[in-house]
Amino acid sequence: MRKSVENLATSKTTGGRRHPLRIRRKYETDRYPNEAINGAQVTVTRRVRGNNSKTALKSIDFVNLATGDAKVKKSKILKVLENSTNNDYQRRGIITKGAILETQEGRCRVVSKPGQNGIVNAVLLDG
Repeated sequence: MRKSVENLATSKTTGGRRHPLRIRRKYETDRYPNEAINGAQVTVTRRVRGNNSKTALKSIDFVNLATGDAKVKKSKILKVLENSTNNDYQRRGIITKGAILETQEGRCRVVSKPGQNGIVNAVLLDG
């Protein structure tokens, strides 16, 4: 998909067409964001640059919760309380890095990137 760059969609004052200096490269193409929500775990794996792969979450119901005493426990996500990334994400309950979640253990902040890592790691805020 090639998007128009700047004002290339318009014509010149003489009536001629505007030609781009170069077209968009493969690595510059945009993708739809992977918006993880609360629900049964569903992942998507996609190929990225350098023949690497990224595992994205579509939905997840558990979080790896780091408590203060150097232990990690798996806890059920109840709901998304805050998401400072985007007000719309907060309303829709999208889980991104920095989102505040309500779990069975208490409130926690997400420290991983669910759309790229395919996992939700969080740090407990209060017990």
